[in-house]
Amino acid sequence: MAGGIETSEPYDVVIVGAGPAGSSAALAAAEAGANALVLDRASFPRYKTCGGGLIGVTLDSLPAGLDVPIRQEIVAATFSDRGKDVRHRDSPTRVLSLTDRTDFDHALLKRAVAEGAAVRHGVTVSSIAEADGVVELATSEGPVRARYVVGADGSASRTARHVGVELGQVDLGLEVELDAAGVGDAWQGRIHIDWGPIPGSYAWVFPKGDRLTVGVIARRGTPDRTRAYLKAFLDEQGLREQEVLHESGHLTRCRTPESPLGRGRVLLCGDAAGLLEPWTREGISFAVRSGSMAGRTAARAARGELSDPQEAYAAEIESSLAREMRAGNLFLTAFERRPRMMHRLLTRTPWGWRLFCRITLGDTTLARIADHRSARLALRLLGSGST
Repeated sequence: MAGGIETSEPYDVVIVGAGPAGSSAALAAAEAGANALVLDRASFPRYKTCGGGLIGVTLDSLPAGLDVPIRQEIVAATFSDRGKDVRHRDSPTRVLSLTDRTDFDHALLKRAVAEGAAVRHGVTVSSIAEADGVVELATSEGPVRARYVVGADGSASRTARHVGVELGQVDLGLEVELDAAGVGDAWQGRIHIDWGPIPGSYAWVFPKGDRLTVGVIARRGTPDRTRAYLKAFLDEQGLREQEVLHESGHLTRCRTPESPLGRGRVLLCGDAAGLLEPWTREGISFAVRSGSMAGRTAARAARGELSDPQEAYAAEIESSLAREMRAGNLFLTAFERRPRMMHRLLTRTPWGWRLFCRITLGDTTLARIADHRSARLALRLLGSGST
């Protein structure tokens, strides 16, 4: 993984970013026979703050045989509405798997390398230009040339700026990683989710053995209220005295329906493309799936098999992830307008908990639920403020 970057001939596919989206793209491109290179400004393994929840669709989309580094399997959940009306639900089987993103991202990257992708750490991309059928990247290690580029460089993406991504929703997430000493047993196999005081906001506690990941997320523009929400939530959960191991903030980005997914010989995936579920802000499954799609498309385009790679990639996203984002917007609007009603539907009705488990296990998606006329009508009524 070390050494200079070969520049005599263009790579078939260069992937910018080695997170779940980039590693999935590199793996898909390498499996398709492409000469693939991954560039990342960090050195792996690197720390990454994240809830680390792996839902069923994520696990189903990972490469066969990958040794997924699971920290804890979840079989129970508690929910609260602005710290009140706490409800506990159990499941006879796993409903969610929790991972440490440092280990998870590194495992995916190593798998891509094992399949033939090259990777260079500590490389920063400063500009992107396309001419004569080749993309040239100006990097801290010198120019890199590629037939196609996959942008997977996260929410602060340079490739997204090159493409011109348009955002419809930006949220601020604040997260702390806590030492679980003295409280770990109380969180064994259980997560907690609180529906927050800021419209569309929520907070979570995700246990990972000797640590707890605690965070809140809300629309960007209310940083003081978001910080106050995290502080109050830690107090409510009795966690203010736990040692803070890591503390961070980050922005999550959702594209508009019309936002481009690429430009010329550049394709975007994951956070760089603004592909994220708007209600829960779940992004790992979107990263893994869109990365695989982008990597396969770029590899086929490099071999000259596609007359219009952008159209082919956009059609694949439209038929899958874009549908899920539209459904997520329906759920988010309903949740913003009627959070207490959504809380009661989830925690006081057997079908609400059953649907939650089916989604986390990958048996269904928000899009499939919203496909039902009755569910779509109910969501629109809730979203409009109707009883």
